[in-house]
Amino acid sequence: MNNKMKGEISLNGVKSTRFNFNRLDGGDPIINKKNSKIHSKLKYIKKNYQLYLFFTLPPLILLIIFKYIPMGGVLIAFEDYSAISGVFHSQWVGLKHFERFLSSPDFMTLLMNTLKVSLYGLLWGFPLPIILALLLARIKSEGIKKKIQLILYAPNFISVIVISGMIIVFLSPIGPVNQFFGTATNFMAMPSAFRTIYVASSVWQATGWASIIYTAALSNASQELTEAAVIDGANIFQQILNVDLPAIKPIMVIQFILSAGNIMSVGFEKALALQTDLNLPTSEILPTYVYKMGLLNGDYSFSTAVGLFNSVINIVLLIVVNSIVKKLNEGEGI
Repeated sequence: MNNKMKGEISLNGVKSTRFNFNRLDGGDPIINKKNSKIHSKLKYIKKNYQLYLFFTLPPLILLIIFKYIPMGGVLIAFEDYSAISGVFHSQWVGLKHFERFLSSPDFMTLLMNTLKVSLYGLLWGFPLPIILALLLARIKSEGIKKKIQLILYAPNFISVIVISGMIIVFLSPIGPVNQFFGTATNFMAMPSAFRTIYVASSVWQATGWASIIYTAALSNASQELTEAAVIDGANIFQQILNVDLPAIKPIMVIQFILSAGNIMSVGFEKALALQTDLNLPTSEILPTYVYKMGLLNGDYSFSTAVGLFNSVINIVLLIVVNSIVKKLNEGEGI
């Protein structure tokens, strides 16, 4: 027997065979295969390092310059920033600006306005792309399907400011909506209408484009399972429930976690463009407040503190939602 497998020991004077359970090939073949692949990749990278430097170095430099270096600006939130003194020589005040914001009478109004707009957007904006993708997957004619997709994707390429202008024109007292109903209501002056207008326009603009990722996932769904379900007599809803939804479930989970993690990140461009003095009680959200306090009023330290507070809430929500989803989804998350 091979000397790697066998040896002899003496137990009370009696020789006994012992085995060294080392494999004849020198180790676990799976580990050896992985090590071989890693070695091959490293060898390839070393051989072609010029290509990696050419393609990865410029994006890495841009990432550091425009993403990581500006993070040092959060120091302003803990200072009474002065443009003359600079970031590193301004007076340090600690949590003064955070306390000022949290004790402000506008704090709860701003927070609730932001949360309501975000939650309504998530409530309508998350399931609709999934439903749209499921409906598109049922269209057999590729020509008709592409035409419908073109119509649905087009709004995504319209500027937010252009869409805001369209909304203002359509909903003005002399606009098409009022002419159709024979009224003269100024919808943009109604605080109660702002959230509906904001969310509805966002859903109309983004739903088609957001459905692309689900449509792509459904194209890889097993056709054999669909055919088997049809043979077993499953109706269209049962096919969707048992074949289509499991195929896109991982993407749904990731998209939900990311959406929930960005729940405080409401785009201020549209909110600011649709904002009027009359709808201000519901249209004033944290991003527009930061813009006004920082760029219009010049209170850079305070606006940075509010923005940092907003970012911290987003990170906490992302971690919490991801943890909850992992527990409910058999450990699958991001």
